[in-house]
Amino acid sequence: MSHLPPQPKTLGSRGPLRGTITVPGDKSISHRSLMLSALAVGESRVEGLLEGEDVLATAAAMRAMGAEIERGTDGIWRIHGVGVGGLRQPDTALDMGNSGTSTRLLMGLVASHAITATFTGDASLSGRPMGRVIEPLSTMGAEITASPGGRLPLMLRGLCPGVPITYTLPVASAQVKSAILLAGLNTPGITTVVEPVATRDHSERMLAGFGADLTVEPSPEGRVIRIRGEAELRPQQIVVPGDPSSAAFWLVAASVVPGSDIVVANVGLNPTRTGVIAALRLMGADIGEENPRIVGGEPVADLRVRHATLRAIEVPTELTPSMIDEYPVLFVAAAFAEGRTVARGAHELRVKESDRIAAMRAALELCGVVCEEYEDGLAITGTGGEPIPGGATIASLLDHRIAMSLSVAGLHARRPITIDDAAPVATSYPSFYASLDHLATNDAEQAA
Repeated sequence: MSHLPPQPKTLGSRGPLRGTITVPGDKSISHRSLMLSALAVGESRVEGLLEGEDVLATAAAMRAMGAEIERGTDGIWRIHGVGVGGLRQPDTALDMGNSGTSTRLLMGLVASHAITATFTGDASLSGRPMGRVIEPLSTMGAEITASPGGRLPLMLRGLCPGVPITYTLPVASAQVKSAILLAGLNTPGITTVVEPVATRDHSERMLAGFGADLTVEPSPEGRVIRIRGEAELRPQQIVVPGDPSSAAFWLVAASVVPGSDIVVANVGLNPTRTGVIAALRLMGADIGEENPRIVGGEPVADLRVRHATLRAIEVPTELTPSMIDEYPVLFVAAAFAEGRTVARGAHELRVKESDRIAAMRAALELCGVVCEEYEDGLAITGTGGEPIPGGATIASLLDHRIAMSLSVAGLHARRPITIDDAAPVATSYPSFYASLDHLATNDAEQAA
């Protein structure tokens, strides 16, 4: 993949945010729609696909393994699949760029096909451990040779037929769960995943929608997901809702910038993804849902957000699985709240694109915010709605969510905040800064 050179970005106070925006398509659904469409026989169509670098890495990998994937001039993606079991040997290494989701889920797909694939990535991805996926996929018969520490580059030799397993997730992880289920698609018999703590369920919803024989049942041990292998998937027409993880930046921005009143349209509200909305509402955020509806089996609504005085809370740990990607921007919200917010139970943040706990503590402290770091989270003493001091240059560490979260912080800072490299934002939200300009311009036009 090509990677942009460093792009410094300086963000300062621009006054209230006003207007209506849409956010890119849900990244989790976009990845899965490409993968499952590539395993169906016939043409699937996907509308609203997130066209960030992470999802494009998935598209490139599926092309390399035989699927025909094209984007029409109408913005609709058309995918002609090869059928379950039909993936072909890629001619070159699969470059995953910065996408951990692409890597872990595609490892699951390859694990039960008689092919060998080498996975590579950028410096950030190559530093992230893959052991949580390697362990169950190896049990299913895949041979995996990884770099030291279970990292990329790694080579995976799939086994067909694979070995069905029953696997209890030791740590809540939708990516590990999904990798096992995808491997189970081409594995004879029933593959079972036991999930003690529920995580985002896009894989289960979409697998069932494509025709896989999949069941989900509660048990004393947690959610039990079973998939019958050697499936035949049917092509689908998919409309991807707006990504709640991308919407979260605007929910916080409008909440903390005085005078703001915005609508974020067409946001997916899958209950396994809405923890950040629940947490912000506990803090006093004014977030309303308008025009609720069901699109492609997923709940969707327009979110209206108005400035509100936030108060500190102890974030309920049961929300963690449904907001793990949103913790960085929640930390920003806490920086403006009244009192000391404690957000813990998020060990997974240590092994994201960066160590997001350490990175956010360092960034917020540079901006004058008082923080205390724990192994599994942060405690943050807020300003009670006043601007933070700001005036710092922040290292994004090749992490798109660090860059966008600190960009939001800069909107209500006494002195501008500079992001040393905002280029990683393109991995998930290429139009982020254009959306910011739109919201700030709308207010300026109304004031005029």
